[in-house]
Parts: sequence; C-alpha cells; structure tokens
Amino acid sequence: MERMEYIFPATKNIDRPAHVGVVGSGDLEIVMEPSDKLVAEVTIRTGIKGFNRTWEAVLERFFTQHDVSAQIKINDFGATPGVVAIRLAQALEVSSND
Repeated sequence: MERMEYIFPATKNIDRPAHVGVVGSGDLEIVMEPSDKLVAEVTIRTGIKGFNRTWEAVLERFFTQHDVSAQIKINDFGATPGVVAIRLAQALEVSSND
C-alpha cells in the first residue's frame, strides 16, 4: 500500500462528516470530517503506485474550486481521476448545509 498526504489552505468549514463510495474494483471511498484548522488535510491509501502527480493534480483542482477545511481520508482501489473528482464532490455535498 502506498500512503500519500497533502495539505491545502482553506477558509470554509463543513457542517458534518460524510462517507461516500466503497473500496472495490475501480472505485474508492472518502471519509470527510470537519476540522477546526484552516487547512484541508488529505490522506490517501492506495495499492496503485506511481500516480502521485495525478493525485496531486486532481486534489489541487478540487481545492482550488472548493476552499473547505476538513480532514479527508481516501481509500483507493484503482479509481480513475474522474471517479475521484465525483466522489470528492459527493462527499462535499453530503457534508454541507442543505
């Protein structure tokens, strides 16, 4: 398993925890929890090695658009960048005010 950690600046809080997706073939799960820090802390665990730059690009794009403070755990099982972006958006929707 490869483990990656990223930190992004943030100013907006989320309201509640979220859990979306499943760890299964070609998919991933995301656990997003509120944080008191002014950063988003992202921890990724994946069995697919060598895609650090791709992960960084997908996360940079998401956090450029969504300035949220959270602790985020991603457990990956070979998801494509598009699936990662969709799951992040889903987790944000679940964790935000209705």
